[in-house]
Amino acid sequence: MIPRVSIIMGSTSDLPVMKDAAEILNDFQIPFEINALSAHRTPAEVEAFAKSAYGRGIRVIIAGAGMAAHLPGVIAAMTTVPVIGVPIKATLDGMDALLAIVQMPPGIPVATVAISGARNAGILAVQMLATGDEELQKKLVAFKEDLKKKIVKANEELSAVKYEFKI
Repeated sequence: MIPRVSIIMGSTSDLPVMKDAAEILNDFQIPFEINALSAHRTPAEVEAFAKSAYGRGIRVIIAGAGMAAHLPGVIAAMTTVPVIGVPIKATLDGMDALLAIVQMPPGIPVATVAISGARNAGILAVQMLATGDEELQKKLVAFKEDLKKKIVKANEELSAVKYEFKI
């Protein structure tokens, strides 16, 4: 299999967050790879990764980082492959990472999800890939319908909850 999505994290300590993206990609049967690369500790490796991504078949990159969170932006500066940034809560409740990822200069976009929102990053990657893949689009429609069913069921369960003053 050739990976279509690459999940990159600043260190393996980010895996508890980034695994949510991996699980989504796995559920949708999208080949992916996972690596730890640091914009600060392994800049040459980050550059080699970013510059080779498209040629290796990567079509979306999900990059998670905490604190200074330069990894998504550094990767985006060196590739034309769409990058989705996942701010990871490490310090300042993750606000430092969020701001570092969303405040990119003109010409270097990074799509950004919520703090520790790797699940949504995985879903966004699927949506990006599905724009050119009818089978994947059908899976995505079924996924969204399932989300709707879960909320309808939850609402039905709430109607059974009894309180003295609940109408």
